[in-house]
Amino acid sequence: MNIVVLAGIPGTGSTTVLNKVLEEIDYVNINYGNIMFEIAQEKGLVESRDDMRKLDPEIQKEVQKKAAEQIHLLAQNDDVIIDTHCTIKTPKGFLPGLPIWVLDELKPTQFILIEAKPSEIMYRRMNDDTRVRDIEYTDEIDLHQRMSRATAMSYAVQTGATVAMVQNNDNGLEKAVSEIVDILS
Repeated sequence: MNIVVLAGIPGTGSTTVLNKVLEEIDYVNINYGNIMFEIAQEKGLVESRDDMRKLDPEIQKEVQKKAAEQIHLLAQNDDVIIDTHCTIKTPKGFLPGLPIWVLDELKPTQFILIEAKPSEIMYRRMNDDTRVRDIEYTDEIDLHQRMSRATAMSYAVQTGATVAMVQNNDNGLEKAVSEIVDILS
């Protein structure tokens, strides 16, 4: 059983890439944020998914832990790709998306980071009317990607998993999908 974590900061197109990858390989997709949102919504903590990053970090940690427990149960018998973020930019700073207690629960075998040029990410976010995103400029987006890269490597140190980085620049979807399929084959 493989547990792959596929992550990218908002606007990299990680979910779009993942959906195309799943057309070519037999993995179960679990969206970590959706499970966290369901837990937080049941507790009356949020109304929208975009409210999640604004929760108090201690509450986010509690929700992360409960989500990890649920995902662990879902991932017992299949190869799984968990769609998530390595870091979450909050008003109080960057929060690790997969703290040690989550990594201990999930035991991932591979991390795949989806990245794109900061200018492309900024443009994608500005044109995404399905989400309510904070406005960030290219230097802030670049910092977030660098934080996610460093965090993914720290996760690898904790778990022994490998880290691969895949570019999803404009007009590069097929190439990104092909790279990930090769990594997972």
